[in-house]
Amino acid sequence: MSTGAAVVETGADEQVEPTVVDGTDEAAKNDRDDADESVEARAESEPVAETEAKTESGTDAGTPTAIEGATDETPEVERELPEAGEDRERAFTRSRTPELPQDADISVLDPEVKQELRGLPKGLAEIVGRHLAAAGMLVDSEPELALEHARYARSKAARVAVVREAAGLTAYHAGEWSEALSELRAARRMSHGAGHVAVMADCERALGRPERAIELAREAQGSPLSAEEAVELRIVAAGARRDMGQLEAAVVALQGDDLDAKRRDPWSARLFYAYADNLEAAGRTEEAVRWFLNAAQADDDNETDAAERAFDLSPQD
Repeated sequence: MSTGAAVVETGADEQVEPTVVDGTDEAAKNDRDDADESVEARAESEPVAETEAKTESGTDAGTPTAIEGATDETPEVERELPEAGEDRERAFTRSRTPELPQDADISVLDPEVKQELRGLPKGLAEIVGRHLAAAGMLVDSEPELALEHARYARSKAARVAVVREAAGLTAYHAGEWSEALSELRAARRMSHGAGHVAVMADCERALGRPERAIELAREAQGSPLSAEEAVELRIVAAGARRDMGQLEAAVVALQGDDLDAKRRDPWSARLFYAYADNLEAAGRTEEAVRWFLNAAQADDDNETDAAERAFDLSPQD
């Protein structure tokens, strides 16, 4: 699992700027955001059990000794998250340390992740790093188990931005939308970066708040997003407009210079597929078939069912 990548999207013919859905009370939105921020800030400021980590031999985690072969069975200290709700308290208060896979090694982490972990005591950095590695290894096949490892790492190093980022992304893959949103907000605040704005917007959609997903997309305009992140954000914003019944606006939101059947960018298949899907939802079936076929041709890894969708929409004899 990469701890620094997110994808997004843009469109070509008509450009419409994502706007807040009519009737949204801006003051109420700000109050909600301020409340979310204050709860997360209090959670970040509470003491973390970083200095209590021990190796299997009983050595203090701050002592610069290798812990090769350690089983990491140190019982976790229970912690209360003030005003965070019972669900989050259960999430972060673990009754046991999740068992580490043998090949969960800190060496597999991205260099920037290892760099941030160097701010921790050596033994603790090793423990946290191995659990992050385990989360990355398991996130696709066993997302719930991966989340246990990410939560454990978070409980030991809650003041490290990359740990909060990993916890948020793992929670997203496990379908824990509120937890993912909270952790990614904290990571963005701590790192002062753009953060995984597309993932955050998708969490807002999943929580039934499409207007807030569109607000995030609008706020991200002008931010230093990668091309892939920008495409993914467009896809999410289009989905949010579709959630609100704005079917034609969803189609327009995906149009852009990169919506070209001849393009073969890493995100082309996904962009073409999303465009075709929204065309179908808008009742533009003939165009949808054409773009599903374009998506199938761009999908070298067969990650979509674009060909099947095109066949199902085509007139049958």
